Amino acid sequence: MKYQSNGSIDQYKARLLAQGFTQTQGLDYEETFDLVSKLNSIRILLSLAVNLDRRLHQLDIKNVFLNGELEEEIYMRIPPGFEIESTRGKVWKLKKSLYGLKQSPRVWFKRFSDTIIQLEYKQGLSDHTLFTKVEVDGRKTILIVYVDDIIIIGIMFRKLRS
Repeated sequence: MKYQSNGSIDQYKARLLAQGFTQTQGLDYEETFDLVSKLNSIRILLSLAVNLDRRLHQLDIKNVFLNGELEEEIYMRIPPGFEIESTRGKVWKLKKSLYGLKQSPRVWFKRFSDTIIQLEYKQGLSDHTLFTKVEVDGRKTILIVYVDDIIIIGIMFRKLRS
């Protein structure tokens, strides 16, 4: 339940979760993946914002782990309350990732990074969650991804005359 500031119920929310703790490495997932930025990258971004008097913008991606295409075949039991007579004893084959799957962070980040790289951003070599883009006029955009949040800063560098 989501509550209003006065304590009354604003809305009911539910999320379908996979029981990722039942997954077996090598069978229905290959690796785990934590989408965490390096602390030094965040410190540098904050330092740039303060020293250059720039604003940071923060984005929260809604339902982030529901946006990844699964490569593995994954099946899950039909949750209680959703089973009907014709589906009794059957399972669902997942096409997209769900919260709770071991590979959900990895498949979402792959989709995100593939897309942002197509937009001509360069991925950091020492921090894979850091992306930069430099425009011909000297404008630079830097963004860092942290789980389901993105921090963005725009900077203008003036070209030096030679």
